[in-house]
Amino acid sequence: MYRMKKATVSLLIFVMALFLLVGCNSNTNGKTEEASGGKKDGKIVVGFSQIGAESGWRTAETKSIKETLGNSPDFELKFSDAQQKQENQIKAIRNFIAQKVDVIALAPVVETGWESILKKAKDAKIPVILLDRGIKVNDESLYTSFIGSDFILEGENAAKELINLIGADKKANIVELQGTVGASAANDRKTGFANGLKDNPNFKIIKSQSGDFTRTKGKEVMEAFLKSDGKNIDAVYAHNDDMAIGAIQAIEEYGLKPGEDIKVVSIDGIKDAFEAAVQGKTNIIVECNPLLGPQLAQAVKDLKAGKEIPSWIKTEESVFVGKDAAEEALPSRKY
Repeated sequence: MYRMKKATVSLLIFVMALFLLVGCNSNTNGKTEEASGGKKDGKIVVGFSQIGAESGWRTAETKSIKETLGNSPDFELKFSDAQQKQENQIKAIRNFIAQKVDVIALAPVVETGWESILKKAKDAKIPVILLDRGIKVNDESLYTSFIGSDFILEGENAAKELINLIGADKKANIVELQGTVGASAANDRKTGFANGLKDNPNFKIIKSQSGDFTRTKGKEVMEAFLKSDGKNIDAVYAHNDDMAIGAIQAIEEYGLKPGEDIKVVSIDGIKDAFEAAVQGKTNIIVECNPLLGPQLAQAVKDLKAGKEIPSWIKTEESVFVGKDAAEEALPSRKY
């Protein structure tokens, strides 16, 4: 009986020691995971809220980020498509915060209405990087950096090249296809174009309306412009290529020749626009580079390494005027 009790006590002591050992190891592992953000594989987790897929340019940006971060052993990418709705982006950011991602990348659908959700990200110590569109907030520390283009300069370049094409001494009535209402790209490209025209009273914008950055809406708005002012339109300025392509279709259906009867200038630089330029249907393409994946990846790595990154990481871009320039550039276009 004594031996049985002694064996039982020994067994209990062994089990208790084993339990304590496992418990200590579990606590140690828990601390390690917490220190690394709960990630056993050491990957940097990036939550990306994309506007949607309203254009070929937007699709190219999404592809660049998915290929760069999604195929890298250094990153885990969590992707959310907002379908052009701010409320969906706010919901996605809230989910990213709950998941404790390392960095949030945001391509904002509009400029305003971000303070509350970005304050939550800041309180959670999750840096936010804006992509291709800016925002308006009272506290600019709510985001760490902006990666993208100078939209105002793009609009100014579009105006300058259009004046050069038509001739500064000539008169020109211009219709404008604006991007999504409230989007920084639309606001700034409108401002830049107006800046480029202000010293030349011969060039006037006679109609301006949102085409929502889509081909379908761009065509619809251009049809309305042609119906009311078809004989008076000398040029169309589109805030992106997709709306320009929709406008080209409307011009052809109206019985005029795009690129000849009505000059066409647009911004982005997708392949479809270059193909239209080769056919003489569009005249000026102001490039806006959507291949932001590599720049985003580097910025995130620098942040995780404790480095300070620029508040504005600019993309390199060009302007293409005429058929010859389009033909030369088309074979190397990646989007």
